[in-house]
Amino acid sequence: MKIPLNLAGGAALAALLLCVSVSFFAIVEAEDPYRFFSWNVTYGDIYPLGVRQTGILINGQFPGPDIHSVTNDNLIINVFNSLDEPFLLSWNGVQQRRNSYEDGVIGTTCPIPPGKNFTYILQVKDQIGSFYYFPSLAFHKAAGGFGGIRILSRPRIPVPFPDPAGDYTVLIGDWYKSNHTTLQAHLDNGKKLPFPDGILINGRGPNGVSFNVEQGKTYRLRISNVGLENSLNFRIQNHKMKLVEVEGTHTLQTTYSSLDVHVGQSYSVLVTADQPAQDYYIVVSSRFTSEVLTTTAILKYSNSAGPVSGPPPGGPTIQIDWSLNQARSIRTNLTASGPRPNPQGSYHYGLINTTKTIILSSSAGQVNGKQRYGINSVSISDRPTGGGIYLDTSVLGADYRAFIEFVFQNDEDIIQTYHLDGYSFFVVGLDGGQWTSDSRNSYNLRDAIARSTAQVYPKSWTAIYVALDNVGIWNLRSEFWARQYLGQQFYLRVYTASTSLRDEFPIPKNALLCGRAKGRHTRPL
Repeated sequence: MKIPLNLAGGAALAALLLCVSVSFFAIVEAEDPYRFFSWNVTYGDIYPLGVRQTGILINGQFPGPDIHSVTNDNLIINVFNSLDEPFLLSWNGVQQRRNSYEDGVIGTTCPIPPGKNFTYILQVKDQIGSFYYFPSLAFHKAAGGFGGIRILSRPRIPVPFPDPAGDYTVLIGDWYKSNHTTLQAHLDNGKKLPFPDGILINGRGPNGVSFNVEQGKTYRLRISNVGLENSLNFRIQNHKMKLVEVEGTHTLQTTYSSLDVHVGQSYSVLVTADQPAQDYYIVVSSRFTSEVLTTTAILKYSNSAGPVSGPPPGGPTIQIDWSLNQARSIRTNLTASGPRPNPQGSYHYGLINTTKTIILSSSAGQVNGKQRYGINSVSISDRPTGGGIYLDTSVLGADYRAFIEFVFQNDEDIIQTYHLDGYSFFVVGLDGGQWTSDSRNSYNLRDAIARSTAQVYPKSWTAIYVALDNVGIWNLRSEFWARQYLGQQFYLRVYTASTSLRDEFPIPKNALLCGRAKGRHTRPL
């Protein structure tokens, strides 16, 4: 794959104009605050399911520290790699406007060598909401190295609910007792992974974490599924949850008794401590699995009269229609402000004509006797080929400012989830069976949720609209991590002939160089 590096060269006049442009941008953006982070990534012993494992820690923490920010903040994150292998962090849902070089995936960001450091320079431009970061190389995600990201609204931008009394990050995910190196070797040997051993909540096993509340007050929970493959159902004993935000979009404030959080997804809910003062179970269980994994945490009232009582509340297990109907009920709050004061509904995506339809279908098969996965047999045309799977580097080209319809067709018996870096897209349709052009008659063209991670149910399809307004090379991947590792991903190259900084930043001066770029020089600024 050829990565455009915007390498040095050009006349003195061009260099002068570039310097003037950079100075101009520095002046314009000087008002946005800077937040500095220094992280040391190490191995360490962890015991999340009662047995010792080698975890990946950030500043000695598992999970890693939260990132707290405000819309348009500049985040300067210096990452020291104290592991004995290359390492990268990626920022799930952070759009990296005009700057795919900071995305932290192997196609656009070179790994940090052992014993070295790299400083990520991010801006959470025109974003709000709940996201997370994670290690993107090898199978590191199975060892930790993940943490929450929250982007608050600027002070003058109205938020469609009162400030909560507290704001908690809740990282949930399936987990293996085996070390990540063992799991990776299993995949490298051409085998599928076994069923996970359990579920973690903020890096802890059953009843290993509690969330403190005061009676009568309302709290925000930012729930992210940072696991490896399974959809999870989240619920709180005797309490309702009001959904208020999904991956940067304020939602219609629908109340749920339980919520399906598919792998890679993030949700914000409000929970009011309106029950008799005692402790209550928080329950997370696997969805669409023959064996149901379950774990619990504690919602602890400050004036609690006693511990949790009764069995943890049950939830849905294999019901697809239940989850599909819930997904359709999650819609954008058209009158609420997003990162800017104008209402989220002021962008009428349903009135824009699409310029292209791209149908993506997962592929699974054996290559050289080993299990491999792909999308459209790795060929990455705009339609599935129906041919056998094969090894290749997959890049799909698209034009800047095109308005694309993607259709994810899932002909397999498992639920799948896809994430697109650099973008938020509108989930306009979900249904069972094969997608056809007539399926557009069921699209939500008014208030579909805008997000960066979408599920596709078994033997079903999901359609999204995306405005390609962010130049760069962006990873589109399965969030089923073994499938991603074994090939179910590609890079979307959003291209423009323009060399203006308004469209794309040059490669950073501190960029690590690898592959074909090794030994070359980045453009001086």
